[in-house]
Amino acid sequence: MTDEPTTPPDGVDLTAEQRDALHHCQLGIEHVYRAYGSLLDFHHRVGHAMDRFHAAEASLRAAGHDELADRLRDRHLPAGIVDDRWSYEVVEAFERDFLDPITAFEASVRDDLADGRTHVSERAQQREWRARADGFDRHDAVDG
Repeated sequence: MTDEPTTPPDGVDLTAEQRDALHHCQLGIEHVYRAYGSLLDFHHRVGHAMDRFHAAEASLRAAGHDELADRLRDRHLPAGIVDDRWSYEVVEAFERDFLDPITAFEASVRDDLADGRTHVSERAQQREWRARADGFDRHDAVDG
């Protein structure tokens, strides 16, 4: 017989399979957020690049290359990056068509299995590691 309660201190009692599923969903959503950050970075970089091309239009014109400046103005500056969509439209489509639905799904899994709690695997690991430590005191955790 153990001294541990049958229900963990955070009130969530899960099977190993449920904890595994929650962990995979948590990692999945974290990677989606990282991808979203990369997409925003892409959007900003494309925007800065287009600002440079816009400046190049004026420089080409000042250098007497009106035909090149016109091509840049008429063909490239207004063009989209994917299917004639600008990068902000790609970001909005990602948010609407993927990020929002997958975030809602991950939240519903957490709500159904763990009363909305996040990082259930990490919480269990933290409890386990602290329970097996002899006299753990977080203030003494730094070796010195």
